[in-house]
Amino acid sequence: MRLFCFPFAGGSASAFYSWSAHLPANIELCAVQLPGRETRMREPLFDRVAPLTRTLADTLAPYFDKPFAFFGHSMGAIIAFELARELRRQGQTNLKGLFVSARVAPQAVVRQRPVHQMTEPELIATLRRFNGTPEIVFQTPELLDMLLPMLRADFAINECYTYSDEPPLDIPITVFGGTGDTIVDARELDGWAQQTRRAFQLRMLAGDHFFLNTTQPQIIQAIVHSLHTAGSE
Repeated sequence: MRLFCFPFAGGSASAFYSWSAHLPANIELCAVQLPGRETRMREPLFDRVAPLTRTLADTLAPYFDKPFAFFGHSMGAIIAFELARELRRQGQTNLKGLFVSARVAPQAVVRQRPVHQMTEPELIATLRRFNGTPEIVFQTPELLDMLLPMLRADFAINECYTYSDEPPLDIPITVFGGTGDTIVDARELDGWAQQTRRAFQLRMLAGDHFFLNTTQPQIIQAIVHSLHTAGSE
C-alpha cells in the first residue's frame, strides 16, 4: 500500500521524509512535492484547488496501481479531499482511506479575514502566531522573499476553496486535531463525518495548529492501525 502525504501552506515533501522510518515495510511513503518549492522551485505556483487536483490526478496516476491512502495537514487536507473526489469521478477504486488534520470540514463556511490578502507585515505577524515557520526565516530577508509568494498562493488554495455538494466518499475518514489549536476546534473538525459513508474517527492530540511536528508517532500509529484494519476487512 502507498501513503501519499500532502503538505500544509508553505510546506514541502521534506516535512514527511522522517515518516518512512516509522512506517511498516508494507506501507510505502509517497511525500508529494508541489510546484514552487524545494526541488520544484522554478515551477509556477498553483493558487486554486481544482486545477491542482486535476494535475495531481494525471501526474500521480501511474502510482495508483495498488491500494493507497491520502494524508493532508491543513491546506494539504483540502487537496487530499478534492483529489479523492476527482479520482472517484474517474472511477479509481484503489483509494482505501483519507486522513486529514488541522482543517475545518470542507462544507463549513469560514468567516475570517483571508491571510493571502494581508499586507506583508500582517502576513508575517500571522505566521508567527501560527507557530509553523522557523524563526530563522523571519531573520533572513532572502528566505522570507522566497517564502512569502509561496505562502500567499498556498493560503489562496485554502481560502478561495468553494465546496460543491457531492455524495459522501465510500472510504473511512480519520481526522486529527490539536487540543491547543486556536485556528480549528474539535466542533469544526467533527463536520468531516458528513463526508464519508464508512467509519469516521476524530482524534485530538496535544499541541497547537502544528501538532503534526510534535505528535508524529501517534499520527503514524493511528494511520497504520486504520490501514491494517481496512486491509483485513
